[in-house]
Amino acid sequence: MSKLFERSVVNGMELSNRFVRSATWEGMAADDGSVTPRLTEMLTTLAKGGVGLIIPGQAYVLPEGQAAPWQLGIYKDEFIDGLKEMTAAVHGFGAKIVMQVAHGGHFAMEPLIKRPPLVVSAFEGLSKSPREEMTSDYIREVVVAFAEAARRVKEAGFDGIQLHSAHGYLLNQFLSPAFNHREDEYGGGIDNRARIHLEILRAIRESVGDDFPVLIKLNSQDFAENGLSMAESLRVGHLLAQAGLDAIELSGGLLSGGKLSPSRAGIKTEDQEAYFREEAKVFKSELKIPLILVGGIRSFEVAERLVEDGVADYLAMSRPLIREPDLVARWKTGDRRRALCKSDNLCFGPGVQGKGICCVTAENELKAG
Repeated sequence: MSKLFERSVVNGMELSNRFVRSATWEGMAADDGSVTPRLTEMLTTLAKGGVGLIIPGQAYVLPEGQAAPWQLGIYKDEFIDGLKEMTAAVHGFGAKIVMQVAHGGHFAMEPLIKRPPLVVSAFEGLSKSPREEMTSDYIREVVVAFAEAARRVKEAGFDGIQLHSAHGYLLNQFLSPAFNHREDEYGGGIDNRARIHLEILRAIRESVGDDFPVLIKLNSQDFAENGLSMAESLRVGHLLAQAGLDAIELSGGLLSGGKLSPSRAGIKTEDQEAYFREEAKVFKSELKIPLILVGGIRSFEVAERLVEDGVADYLAMSRPLIREPDLVARWKTGDRRRALCKSDNLCFGPGVQGKGICCVTAENELKAG
């Protein structure tokens, strides 16, 4: 049997295989961030399709942290009952589910939050529209909000929690010199810029205990001018591992562009797949906690080599599972053809229109056929 279908355990969370559905904005939550039957059905379909670990799109921990319309929320207790139905449905098909939590910071949507977005540092050139710099008191509110979110996540039956510190969202903004110009204890060297991560991790542990899996999605580097470097990111990984973090999902790039956006288009060959693999090799050689690698994985053979060669412990995918939610099951039955995803990024268009993300290319091919 392939190593990809071995069982494994992350801080008590037993996984049936090494495939992870990487968190993706689905555009299927209600206006207030509460779960909907449509979102639950989508995630349940992934569980039926054989995905071992499912991570829904980021849930915002405070109302002013909302980064997209129809985004899942985790900022109040009233959401717990609906989320319990989601986790029960996923568990019914043998999958595990971890909630990703975040704050949009600079990328919070002003029309939705009805105020200027709160940022790590407000400086000329950051944005064409007003931004408000976070006070130390507000940073403490954010730490508490993440801990409260963790409590809700656990009460709702999730198997763990993942902090979103990639792609330019708030926690990544603290780490990145491109966003963080602070002169207090949260700015300057990388240890200071990582301070809020360690405070949040400690607060979460106090809220949910040591036996509840806590993961992070971390930029390996920002691939942007004056952005987070790989050496700095590796330092953050060391600090978090020493503080009791359970696993890292390694990504890269910023929503604001730069050399590499989080969702690279046009992945056609094996050489173009797993585009953070070199960064992953460094992280895996230095850190002892499990590493989840995301970014352009389309071929079973590539995924298998990454695990067999010790580059990563788990493989995360997003867009291929939008087109083929049963991709993992297909591969397990012996049909090892490459994922059908064209990496054209058209899947997010329907989400922006309020219809929820879906594979536009597959729908067009069906109509044409």
